[in-house]
Amino acid sequence: MTGQEMVALSKKHSLYEWSAQAHVDPIPVAKAKGIYFWTPEGKRFIDFNSQLMCVNIGHGDARVIKAIQDQAATLAYANPFMATEARARLSQKLASISPGDIDVFFYTNGGAEANENAVRIARLVTGRHKILARYRSYHGGTGASLTMTGDPRRWAMEPGMPGILHVPHPYHGIQRGTDSADEALMRLEEIIMLEGPHTIAGFILETVTGTNGILVPPDGYLEGVRALCDKHGILMICDEVMSGFGRTGAWFAVDHWKIVPDILTMAKGLTSAYVPLGAVGVRRAIADHFQQKVFYGGLTYNSHPLGCAAALATISVYEEDNLIERARTMGVLMRQMLDELKKHHPCVGDVRSIGLFGLVELVKNRKTLEPLAPFNGTSPEMQALGKFFREEGLYTFVRWNTFFTNPPLCITEAELAEAFAIIDKALYVTDKAVA
Repeated sequence: MTGQEMVALSKKHSLYEWSAQAHVDPIPVAKAKGIYFWTPEGKRFIDFNSQLMCVNIGHGDARVIKAIQDQAATLAYANPFMATEARARLSQKLASISPGDIDVFFYTNGGAEANENAVRIARLVTGRHKILARYRSYHGGTGASLTMTGDPRRWAMEPGMPGILHVPHPYHGIQRGTDSADEALMRLEEIIMLEGPHTIAGFILETVTGTNGILVPPDGYLEGVRALCDKHGILMICDEVMSGFGRTGAWFAVDHWKIVPDILTMAKGLTSAYVPLGAVGVRRAIADHFQQKVFYGGLTYNSHPLGCAAALATISVYEEDNLIERARTMGVLMRQMLDELKKHHPCVGDVRSIGLFGLVELVKNRKTLEPLAPFNGTSPEMQALGKFFREEGLYTFVRWNTFFTNPPLCITEAELAEAFAIIDKALYVTDKAVA
């Protein structure tokens, strides 16, 4: 098909996510390799967001493709009540790379389902009902995960699942000052006291908040959350759907702070999104709870052999190509490039990154730090920026007054420089809006 035919038929016969359909303008994609993808007409894009922050190893890796093909030829499907070699080997491998004593895994179709099941596990194990989640979080688009989400995507489906309560997020950004770890923890403990610790099953948090701003926790915060959860018998659930598998320069973001959560959710980079797969990792004591008690959970495609085979091959790619270390070292270079943008462009109010997980926040005024677009909205300037990126062949998320820098972990120094040259050129457009 031509790109125009792809777009016309897709818009006519399918609904696009999180969009008013009249305003949808998708990029037609015909093929992809490495950090690039192409339209049917041959226009090349730098994939500077790893699609949905998920194609961590890059596009078209022959090793993962072969693993999927071999698995499909041998055993394309077995129901989740059965055992397969792919499931057995993946579970063993995940146990070896997960933090602490997390060594038992329940497989899902993606990240939202992983978070759904994490909540279910916490409630079944503790016998408690309430779940704490944070504002400025995103946990997925299904029922419980969307209720736990702390951004405007939650609003349309409220009141949502009962028993989910939102707490403040230690936020470093242009719209307010930085909360210290101590202040954030004091507020958290007050809420725990007021809600009744004996009623709270779990506290779910993105270790590093993703789509709501690449918010890296202040030092001491995660350690304090771990201590509060231990004190009150609350299970600590870390959502690493986006930040896991090398994105931050470690297997999991919690590794930077040497924290072991009780429950760890993952997806996206688990298979580099070559096929769908998510997982819930739990500590041994939690898994033991279900030795004699029923775990009420499961779907037809859980533990799918193709997903498990793809995940095994993907983890091998991370190891063979040293991508975890590469994300850490390239992340240092990317941070330098981000700092240069802030230095040279008055529209840049803040830059934040950890590993190859980055964001640029734009302002109208460097003194007042007024955002270049309102909360949960856009502006002509941000729309012009997105248009410029598209014309110049750079794909990334432009959201509210921000845009993201989340390339595949295989990116080279030259490719990173190529992308930032486009960004530098684009920001002269938004500089014109600065007072």
